Amino acid sequence: MKKFIPLSLITLASLNATQINLESINIESTILTEVSQKAKVSADLAQALSANIPSIDMNRRSAIANDIYIRGQKRDNISVEVDGTKTCGACVNRMDPPISHVLASQIESIEVIEGPFDVETFGTMSGGLKIKTKASTKEVHGEINMGYGSFNYTKVGATISGGDDDIRLLISATSESSDQYKDGNGDTIAQQLSNYADNTSISSMKYQDKYKNMKAYTKESVMAKAFIKVTQDSNLKLSVTANRSDDILYPNSKMDAIYDDSNIYSVEYNLDNISDNYEKLNIEYYKTDVDHPMGTDYRDSALGGVMTNWLTTDMQGLKLKNYFNLAGHKILVGLDSSERKWDGHYEKNHLPLMGGRKSIDDAKTTNIALFSKLQKSFDDLDFTFGARYDSTDITNGGTLKDNEYTNFNANLVTTYHIDNDSKVFVGFGKASRVPDARELYFIGSKGNVIGTDTLNKTTNSEIDFGYELSAELFDFKLKTFYSKLDDYIYIKKGVSTNAFENIDATVYGLELSGSVYASDDITVDMGLSYKVGEKDEVLNGQTDKDLADMAPLRGSVAFNYEYKNDSLATLEFIASNRWDKIDSDNGEHELAGWGVINTKIKHSVSKNFDFTFGINNLLDKTYAKSNTYVDLTLITADSTTDVMVVNEVGRYLYTNLDFKF
Repeated sequence: MKKFIPLSLITLASLNATQINLESINIESTILTEVSQKAKVSADLAQALSANIPSIDMNRRSAIANDIYIRGQKRDNISVEVDGTKTCGACVNRMDPPISHVLASQIESIEVIEGPFDVETFGTMSGGLKIKTKASTKEVHGEINMGYGSFNYTKVGATISGGDDDIRLLISATSESSDQYKDGNGDTIAQQLSNYADNTSISSMKYQDKYKNMKAYTKESVMAKAFIKVTQDSNLKLSVTANRSDDILYPNSKMDAIYDDSNIYSVEYNLDNISDNYEKLNIEYYKTDVDHPMGTDYRDSALGGVMTNWLTTDMQGLKLKNYFNLAGHKILVGLDSSERKWDGHYEKNHLPLMGGRKSIDDAKTTNIALFSKLQKSFDDLDFTFGARYDSTDITNGGTLKDNEYTNFNANLVTTYHIDNDSKVFVGFGKASRVPDARELYFIGSKGNVIGTDTLNKTTNSEIDFGYELSAELFDFKLKTFYSKLDDYIYIKKGVSTNAFENIDATVYGLELSGSVYASDDITVDMGLSYKVGEKDEVLNGQTDKDLADMAPLRGSVAFNYEYKNDSLATLEFIASNRWDKIDSDNGEHELAGWGVINTKIKHSVSKNFDFTFGINNLLDKTYAKSNTYVDLTLITADSTTDVMVVNEVGRYLYTNLDFKF
């Protein structure tokens, strides 16, 4: 058994404790399993991801619906798929990032792709997520989840699934809400804003007295699935997910999300065992839509007139995948097509502003692509080669320039198995992504065109190296990367018209993770994340070459004790270096280093019932881990004052009760 802790490994720091099981599916990507069972703090997927994957950081905007970075890359530089469905948000200010349209409690597993190594998904330039939600089961299974936490956090959820060989059904529903959390100083979201805005030119951004103690959010979600066996070798899968979020407060933004409603529909057909060489055919059609008004309704500024930016987006796509096995070569050949519409307009006092002024004018992104992937093994050496060709048209309903883009993406990954316990890999990849409608066409409330309709596509050329060791006493994984970004889309501070521009930049870094097995019952989980981003040249009129969004050295170590009945106790320490390598010319400012302690006990009373009790930020530290690059519209008192930073949650107690049958 695994009984000894090598002292050299204990010195490693881990980005976060393994509250979610991690299983390596190949050395260049990672899969998180049992997500719904392990993510107990809230429905916020960003929190669950950043707590378990070294390459992922969370951008704190609110108590829920926060965004993520993969190796410092966000927005359209990374892709998100939910059960094969390409997911997008409607908000130009990222109040509804793609991962906010699925709850952690609905998810079974997540594949995290780091780098340009996915040719199946439109827009995977620097990384991506492939999320798989719970599947329907043949046997009848049910689960009831109840969660309670500090600041009146309440969650109630239920899932039931069952059927037979021919038909299987699943339905899952969750309702969740919370008051405003308090930071380590004891300040709520509204108080953090008041402390920043008092006696300044932006005091009208504060919450009105009658709203200062309103809830931070309410969220409800329903997911339904059906599996239908058509023939012995074919099946049909149907899925629909409806999310309804209301009154989500964003204290360091000028507006809050009045509501955010989304629907995800998909139909998938699978045909297996077509011939000796033709293994499988997969066809999927999907449709998504998001309705998102954000406004000043709860702020003092609303006393002079409520301002609203009302945005909608809908997307539909069709993907065809063919799987072959020819003389030991695994081959995938596919067709991918999609169309996304994005529209937005301004209102004042819930009436169209200036005759219906647009924020995004009926923009449409139409993509069609061919992709292929080849896998072959030669004894201890594995090869994977992927290629994708895209043709994309982006149009708008106004007078701005329409655009056409063609991309050719390709990657090669080689993995050498040194022995039964260790392997190394080298990956070379090149992938591009097109500008989105915000970057091309976004219009401010005063009619100024903030977007730049002449932007080029961004191309990432990257090399990755990794080493993985799985021994009797410990597991260890090292990943390094070097990424060259050509025509990287960047926004410049203080520019009111055509603020986006193409620049060249470089990002490089490493991630370490490992587990040490002290005994049958004690495990120590560790890891490390570090990255650097630099512009090749400073922007015109500026002096800072640092690239924004590059979080500093971060890590932690977690001690896990597994006792009887699969019960688990965890103590973890998370720390971050001072964030002083910043793009000060474009809104970022230094953030102090920090360290917090979390603890959790999951106790299995029986095979049908367990409860979890945990305390995050045990010592009630006040700290912030999200910076303020001007890519987000955040509030600032004046040009000489730092942008408002949202502090993280103070001491937070939570418990979950899980009943299964």
